[in-house]
Amino acid sequence: MTHEKLTMAQALNRALRDAMAEDPTVLMFGEDVGPLGGVFRITDGLTAEFGEGRCFDTPLAESGIVGFAIGLAMNGMRPVVEMQFDAFAYPAFEQIVSHVAKMRNRTRGKVAVPMVIRVPYAGGIGGVEHHCDSSESYYAHTPGLHVVAPANPSDAYALLRAAIASPDPVVFLEPKKLYWAKDEVDLSSPAPGIGTAAIVREGTDATLIAYGPSVPVALEAAEVAAAEGRSLQVVDLRSIVPFDDETVCEAVRSTGRAVVVAEATGFASVSSEIVARVTERCFHSLAAPVRRVAGFDIPFPPPKLEHFQLPGVDRILDAVDDLQWELS
Repeated sequence: MTHEKLTMAQALNRALRDAMAEDPTVLMFGEDVGPLGGVFRITDGLTAEFGEGRCFDTPLAESGIVGFAIGLAMNGMRPVVEMQFDAFAYPAFEQIVSHVAKMRNRTRGKVAVPMVIRVPYAGGIGGVEHHCDSSESYYAHTPGLHVVAPANPSDAYALLRAAIASPDPVVFLEPKKLYWAKDEVDLSSPAPGIGTAAIVREGTDATLIAYGPSVPVALEAAEVAAAEGRSLQVVDLRSIVPFDDETVCEAVRSTGRAVVVAEATGFASVSSEIVARVTERCFHSLAAPVRRVAGFDIPFPPPKLEHFQLPGVDRILDAVDDLQWELS
């Protein structure tokens, strides 16, 4: 087995490099992703290795980037595009909703668009407005799209490889604040399937359900809770769409209590859907209502205030306290 210690940024770069080396139909393009290597250097070295025909810069026009990718995907290529920042993707939203998500259904399965839309997203880097949005709910609400969000370098590598190989379009959400997180990555193991959650910490008192940038925070909260005598289980969704009901519900039934943790605003959100699904499927196993710890329903605040907006350990443990159980 091949193991390397990589940051998430390096793992994503390696996934792109390996996919491009194995499949000449894989292309990488977007704003400043060529010789510069992207704002976060995810595409560093790809133009030098594969040439300007395989990894190249585009005009600053997100709708055009996605529209161009649709045409390529319809004609046998596997484009990967970068939206540079989360909110920068909104000009391309019409293309994503009207064409990327619907092409297979529109053609009764005759035309697929196997493409990946990489979106650096979420907060935690002290960015300003338009640089820290959590936009997953828009994509998750759109039938025809797969939506994934890795929380560690190993999953970042494996899920990006799976996304590029997928016959369906994938919105690949990359937590910006985790780009520099470092861990061992197994480059030889089969990729986890899109639609597969993972229990990343066992526990018996309550289940924390998180994805993307919220997973390390949930794990930290579980560590603090353990010092206080409480055992918290942590589930990393990894995939928002498709959703792994089996793993999530089995975890919640084992503890009888659940808290959903997400950076995005809570109203009409992915966290709302998770609460609904868990409540519907696990109602008779729940000892308390499912709680949420999410971003407040406001535009993303200035950098010095973002720590109030983002879910933290104290807010998570307060929600756990509200579940009100008696420890034996």
